[in-house]
Amino acid sequence: MGKSSVGNAAYPPLMLLKALLLQKWFGIKSDPELENQLNDRISFRIFIGLPFSDMAPDHSVICRFRDRVGDKTVAAVHNALLRQFKALGFSLESGMAVDARLIKSASHPVSSEKLEELKEDKEEKTDTSVKFSRDIESDWTIKNDEPHFGMKEHASIDVESGLVLSTLISKASEHDTNYFQAVIIKSLHGDSLPSRVYADKGYCSGLNRVFLNDNNIADGIMRKNLINARLTDFEIQRNKLISKVRYKIEQYFGLTELHQGAGKARFTTLAKQGWDNLCGVMAFNIKRVTLVMQKQPVPMTI
Repeated sequence: MGKSSVGNAAYPPLMLLKALLLQKWFGIKSDPELENQLNDRISFRIFIGLPFSDMAPDHSVICRFRDRVGDKTVAAVHNALLRQFKALGFSLESGMAVDARLIKSASHPVSSEKLEELKEDKEEKTDTSVKFSRDIESDWTIKNDEPHFGMKEHASIDVESGLVLSTLISKASEHDTNYFQAVIIKSLHGDSLPSRVYADKGYCSGLNRVFLNDNNIADGIMRKNLINARLTDFEIQRNKLISKVRYKIEQYFGLTELHQGAGKARFTTLAKQGWDNLCGVMAFNIKRVTLVMQKQPVPMTI
């Protein structure tokens, strides 16, 4: 990673990024296990470009790589990948679906009162070398009458190509609609705005509709019953049509939870978990593009 002439030769950043993609594709749960797999599997060595005579990067090297490569850099890589996919014919602006999912904390839940005590204790400690393994950036929320302690992922996806455009991490208690505009802005990787944005009832607010209207984006937000107004038959049918379009983002949530373990956080800070989620998004997009292109018919030559 570095350029120092002293010590062992540095591992190229691309090699380490490829190793993290393998970690996502094969559901490898820890960096030490990733190190073992890189040493053991010839196919992994070939993919990341690791000579057979060299040892795999130590798990501490992989961990430091995450810290040294900031969120702006990995976001730039994500953008570059999407631009390459667009050049191959994959859509980035056909229409956007926005949604959110809860992520379980990487540590055991604690009460809200205990969380406040831990936060105050951290603020009082001036020694920057002190490490905190307790997740103090997660919090509590209720979903379907069940308490949940952790974080929340806010994501968007192109409804035609199925490529994930953006992902943001917040505390679990943050309302989905507060991140609607930020998710859309971070999703703009193409040359134009999406034709329409689809979202479920949780995003139904006048502010979000005004935002779409001001930017000439068609409104695909589902409607919900209000205290003084029930849904009309037209609105009910409209909601059903929207549900049939925005299913691909549910597909992303389901597949990454099944194969990447994305339903539970790996890290205890929003920043690190956000970095890890974006790495998972890149792995998801690469695999999706590869599978689609493998299904395309090979042109016959005479």
